[in-house]
Amino acid sequence: MKNALTMAYIGDAVYEVYVREHLINLGIVKVNELQKRSLDYVSAKSQRKHLEYLIEHNLLTDEEIEICKWGRNAHGGKSKSTDIVTYRIATGFEALIGCLYFDKKINRIEEIMKEVWKHQ
Repeated sequence: MKNALTMAYIGDAVYEVYVREHLINLGIVKVNELQKRSLDYVSAKSQRKHLEYLIEHNLLTDEEIEICKWGRNAHGGKSKSTDIVTYRIATGFEALIGCLYFDKKINRIEEIMKEVWKHQ
C-alpha cells in the first residue's frame, strides 16, 4: 500500500530532476539563474498552477486526478511560504508524479512534463 505523503516526497524529487534537466537543456548554465528559474516550476504556487492547467485541459486521466486528490487530502506539514490550499494541491501533484514513478510509468511522466513546459 502506498502512502500519499511518501509518494509526494519522491514525486517532489523526480519532478525537480525533470525541471533541472529542462532548464539546463535550455542552455542556462549559471547556478543562480538555474535556481531562480526553477521556482517557475517547483514552488507550490507554480505546481498548483500547472496541475490546474492539466486538469482544466483534460490532460490527466480520471485515475490520475484521483491520485492528486488522494495526495491533496493527506495530512502533512505546512508551508511557510504559501497558503494551505495551495500547499495541499501541490502535494497532490507531487503524489501523482511519485505514483507514476513507482509504477514505472516514465513515459507518462514525460508526457505530463511536456505539457508543463508548454504551459510555462
